[in-house]
Amino acid sequence: MTTVIYHNPDCSKSRDVLAIIRASGTEPTIIEYLQAGWTRPQLQGLFAAADLTPREALRTGRSPAAELGLLDAAVSDDALLVAMVAHPVLVNRPIVCTPKGVALCRPSEAVMALLEKPLKTAVYREDGTLIADTPA
Repeated sequence: MTTVIYHNPDCSKSRDVLAIIRASGTEPTIIEYLQAGWTRPQLQGLFAAADLTPREALRTGRSPAAELGLLDAAVSDDALLVAMVAHPVLVNRPIVCTPKGVALCRPSEAVMALLEKPLKTAVYREDGTLIADTPA
């Protein structure tokens, strides 16, 4: 199994996670999910592997979730999945899959638990703050 990142290149968190993965010497398969879209079975599999519910994976900020009425707790998981397939931006990101597991990597540092190799270089956010350092 290779490392896969479901990535949004316009998202700083997603770019940070990609940088951390690459700093470990791994070049992941990058799936730009806003272009590729989702299938219901794909989302169900990812969420099950990451131990997430559709509600936990719902992107509520800067998405059409509120306009679509999805923020109401009464909205079913089924309805959320239908909406996520129709509107890929509703899925929070990035989601990373490695042989060690699957996770929604927010905060960015959450990807560290999925890496198979230690970091070869330190990784910094775009503002210059340290995200992750090489092992001591």
